[in-house]
Amino acid sequence: MKHIVSGIKPSGDLNLGTYLGAIKNFVSLQERFSEHHFFLFIADLHAITVAQDPQKLRQATKNLAALYLACGLQEERLSLFVQSEVAAHTQMNYYLQCFAYMGELERMTQFKDKAQKQETGVSSALFTYPVLMAGDILLYDAEYVPVGDDQKQHLELTRDLATRMNNRFGELFVVPKPLIPKVGARIMGLQNPTKKMSKSDTNVKDIIYLLDPPNIIEKRIKSAVTDSEGTVRFDPQNKPGISNLLTIYAALESLSIEDTQARFESTSYADFKQAVADKIIEHLKPIQARYHELIGSSTLDDILNRGRDDASKIANKKAQTLAKRLGLGRNIKPSR
Repeated sequence: MKHIVSGIKPSGDLNLGTYLGAIKNFVSLQERFSEHHFFLFIADLHAITVAQDPQKLRQATKNLAALYLACGLQEERLSLFVQSEVAAHTQMNYYLQCFAYMGELERMTQFKDKAQKQETGVSSALFTYPVLMAGDILLYDAEYVPVGDDQKQHLELTRDLATRMNNRFGELFVVPKPLIPKVGARIMGLQNPTKKMSKSDTNVKDIIYLLDPPNIIEKRIKSAVTDSEGTVRFDPQNKPGISNLLTIYAALESLSIEDTQARFESTSYADFKQAVADKIIEHLKPIQARYHELIGSSTLDDILNRGRDDASKIANKKAQTLAKRLGLGRNIKPSR
């Protein structure tokens, strides 16, 4: 069976940008790629590249798993698991680091951005985490990987590593291809629409979280930065705020930008913002209800246990195959 792989860090609460750029797309991909099995993990190993409170991280891991399921994923074609519970991820990380070049990692723009924000105490893991990401993907022979615009560079590194090692050691890995949604791949902040909506943002007015109550959602959309032109038109360079709200509405309704713009071309900014707020509230209501059913139940742990076991069978086998090709360990003959 063919595989599709994705993961999200449990650092900070899940926001609308991550949902529209990744999770909603993942749900639609299950319908589109009916012959594929999906491996979806909570990337807690990626989270600890920066300092975390252990108790908060553990709770955030369960919260994120419950939200994933609440968003409508088909459980029968899904292995949902916690990354650190599958030991092969850390094994593969080290194996691949032996074949990744310093120059490749130094060119990673996300590391440069994060290192600038965190001026002191930058960990070596933050520098090498694209290699961990490559291992996350290659362990499962993923044919496709859903990625946002900001992750394309990391996927290219994954493809380079897979090709490099296939050329040297024979056919080991499937070289993965990216899946980038046409609408909603990059949701911007509400107060700063030139910057991506981020769960690490310190300005909460910039963000809508999936568990926000309706009154907060409405308030933040109504206070979103726009412009003085008064025309609802998609123009990211000159009208980033309005363009961002159009993108949000289009992604929620699975419409094209053109159709969404046509729907609101004669609408005032106030009415347009109200429509966007109402659409977000309507869309998130069943997700929030399902989340609250799951978060305190044994069902969530049962699903995560099953996902861990499914993932371990495939990942451990791949890690063992690579170790053998690398010449690691002893070539022990079976006893008679």
